[in-house]
Amino acid sequence: MEDRMQTIECRTDSKVSIGVIPGHYATNHSHVNYYVDMTSIKTSMKMASEAAKQLAATYTSTHVDTIICLEGTEILGAFLAQSLSEAGINSGSDINVVTPELNAVNQMIFRDNTQKKIWGKQVLLLISSASTGKSIIRAQDCLQYYNGHLVSVASIFSAIDTTADGVAIHSLFRGDDLPHYNTCPANDCPLCKAGQKVDALINSFGYSKL
Repeated sequence: MEDRMQTIECRTDSKVSIGVIPGHYATNHSHVNYYVDMTSIKTSMKMASEAAKQLAATYTSTHVDTIICLEGTEILGAFLAQSLSEAGINSGSDINVVTPELNAVNQMIFRDNTQKKIWGKQVLLLISSASTGKSIIRAQDCLQYYNGHLVSVASIFSAIDTTADGVAIHSLFRGDDLPHYNTCPANDCPLCKAGQKVDALINSFGYSKL
């Protein structure tokens, strides 16, 4: 797979990039024709810092109290909080960076000691990838329970522009950055129907070849 990887640079900052590998992949929610490798943005201090600056520029007029990090975006979230606190409407503000816990039935929960960072707060949801929006819906249910107000969603890559209820999703990379990107339900996958085997199982941690 790795020998097919292509590098795509962010439109607003060439220092920020992702790797993409065309093929046939299965996620928990769908089948897709690209694996999007965001490892460097999630783990590299320099690239995460640059990526955070690009995302922060989107929120100069949006007040944020708390950033909720999903799918391994904690490093990016910390830099995003720093960038937001240095400029715009958030200038000088302290911003919380938290990650929910998943319980036995895969629901997002916050323990008593972190609930105060959510309750009544303006929340920015940070996610690595949004293709179907199902993970965002699960996070919205969690926020509703803890009385947090979702002001926006930020992602490294997103194939959709808004949530089901119209909340904007701002991303560094979009579906049209990947030639002919496609996501579909597993039972309606054209690659499956054509007899093309699944190359790998993928999630926010990476991929496992089959």
